[in-house]
Amino acid sequence: MSEPRTDHVTTHQAEDDARNDALMIYVNGKITPKALATVSVYDAGFMMGDGVWEGLRLYNGVWAFWDEHLDRLFEAAKAIDLDLILDRDGFKKALLDTQAANGMASDAHARLMLTRGIKNRPFQHPNLSTQGPTIVIIMEHSLPKIPRPITLATVPHLRGLPMTQDPKLNSHSKLNCILACIAAQKAGADEALMLDVHGFVNTTNACNFFIVKKGAVWTSTGDYCMNGITRQKVIDLCRDNDIPVYERNFSLVDTYSADEAFLTGTFGAQTPVSQIDGRQISTGTMGPVTERLRGLYKDLIVRHGAGR
Repeated sequence: MSEPRTDHVTTHQAEDDARNDALMIYVNGKITPKALATVSVYDAGFMMGDGVWEGLRLYNGVWAFWDEHLDRLFEAAKAIDLDLILDRDGFKKALLDTQAANGMASDAHARLMLTRGIKNRPFQHPNLSTQGPTIVIIMEHSLPKIPRPITLATVPHLRGLPMTQDPKLNSHSKLNCILACIAAQKAGADEALMLDVHGFVNTTNACNFFIVKKGAVWTSTGDYCMNGITRQKVIDLCRDNDIPVYERNFSLVDTYSADEAFLTGTFGAQTPVSQIDGRQISTGTMGPVTERLRGLYKDLIVRHGAGR
């Protein structure tokens, strides 16, 4: 049994960059210096977590998989009955204008956020938001710097059934995942491994989760986790490159004996996992399948950019 670590890292850790002190932020059609970019205390996103968002990465002048991210944003907005105001071209223009205002060419991360907008009174009912949605784009110079593989702890918090809060919604209300992450840190891990409602391994508080056993890649069924775009790209890369891949139910017993474990997400792409619940995963370093998938993903990013 390995000792818990005290040098916590996160899956969204990046190089310090002084340029981020002077960012320009998009707020409702205006691009404003970071220090002056504000939203109302009556905004539904601030007050109720009523909104949805997307995270995107800029590689060599191209926002990776922009169309898929926008599809997911529009689906989420429709699900919560939020009028977007902007069409696809409008969102792309807002993103590119913000990029230009910040002089960004690569290694940048954008968070595109939509809320139901300013409320007349500080209560829950959506009809109290009468001024239209709030649209914000925060864009940072962001080169991932995750100094070692991530450690995970299984927590009691679940990513649950779609009739409560559908885990496929990238909602502003992330309290369930935040509580999961707090529980994992209290247990001495970096982030949380979350089960589904049946007790099968599901996802983490911030990323999709994969294991490798005997050369085959396993991930959850996808029924109870975010429909991650990087997750799907990894599954597709496995299928295109003769790497066996299974979307299936599996338990913690399967997980502890894995040859490799890794996370996927827009920010870190593929992040290795060294330890789960104090149990070291194989050598505790990045495994050969994870390393191969990282290379294939980088090649995919290059091809994606070349096709634009």
